[in-house]
Amino acid sequence: MNDPTSHEKRSADTSDRSIGPDAHEGDDNIRLGARPITLPSAVAGSGTLDRLVETARDYARQAVSENTLKAYAKDWAQFARWCRMRGADPLPASPGLIGLYIADLAAPSGRSAALSVASIERRLSGLGWGYAQRGQRLDRKDRHIASVLAGIRRKHARPPVQKEAILPDDIRDMLATLPHDLRGLRDRAILLVGFAGGLRRSEIVSLDHGRDDTPDSGGWVKILDDGAVLTLRGKTGWREVEIGRGSADQTCPVQALTQWLHYARIDFGPIFVAVSRNGLKATQDRLSDKHVARLIKQTVREAGIRPDLPEAERIKLYSGHSLRAGLASSAEVDERYVQKQLGHASAEMTRRYQRRRDRFRVNLTKAAGL
Repeated sequence: MNDPTSHEKRSADTSDRSIGPDAHEGDDNIRLGARPITLPSAVAGSGTLDRLVETARDYARQAVSENTLKAYAKDWAQFARWCRMRGADPLPASPGLIGLYIADLAAPSGRSAALSVASIERRLSGLGWGYAQRGQRLDRKDRHIASVLAGIRRKHARPPVQKEAILPDDIRDMLATLPHDLRGLRDRAILLVGFAGGLRRSEIVSLDHGRDDTPDSGGWVKILDDGAVLTLRGKTGWREVEIGRGSADQTCPVQALTQWLHYARIDFGPIFVAVSRNGLKATQDRLSDKHVARLIKQTVREAGIRPDLPEAERIKLYSGHSLRAGLASSAEVDERYVQKQLGHASAEMTRRYQRRRDRFRVNLTKAAGL
């Protein structure tokens, strides 16, 4: 990967320090937010101020997750390529040009597949970020963008496709497909902790054994007599997730986690790490969140869940979110406890995860006297 500060070093003597990244500059600099923070042109540079600029840039990079930055950088690169192919320039920001761009995304003239409304809106968010890195502002309320987007929503919007929930019987069948070796212990703990905690796959793999063990930690675990307390850094800030002990050792998430930590000899650093090729020892390499997605799809396939569907279709129904949806759909408790566990800001968001929710618990027809 290119040094994210190399562009600044080459440009240190330029007269205008507020110039943002070039429209066609490499993805590494864009992805890492290489030049969003600079000294004002009227301020003379110094060693102290230059160090503060780098510190401010480091904090700015932490404002958005790495996955979001990658997606935004890809959105900008695709838009810049679209412009080049049509003899246009992405800079400066032109609402009229962007209106044409999103119209082409919704109804492409070539062989490209049309994007969904959600994907188009995500592209616009990426473009807004891309222009901000270059010191410009994209006005999404401009009529050239807003009216086209409103028409796309009206014509093409569809209800969101929800992933299938993994229910308790499903997860038992999935656990039964895992081997009884070190990898099996690890993957069993991943599935059970992810389910019982209602965790996102990124939250699962970001866990450390203790607080401040690693710079890229997303949280840590404390195992108590009655369960485990996870301190997590999520989308809405830090929160605590309590995972109680289960009624049986075979399906207890705390027991599964304790066994993995013991046999993998993990007492510091990332909890969920890769296993050596011979399968005999845990490494120090933190797993990617993609491992969780692959694990879910693999165990769903091997457990034969949803046998009424062809294999390719049923595998598509399950993802990392299936664990969160499974907890929300299975826990027979007051809704507010599920909302707290999932870290949702609103009860409405929690209800989207409850696949088996009693939709007619409140019957307004009868309440109205009919």
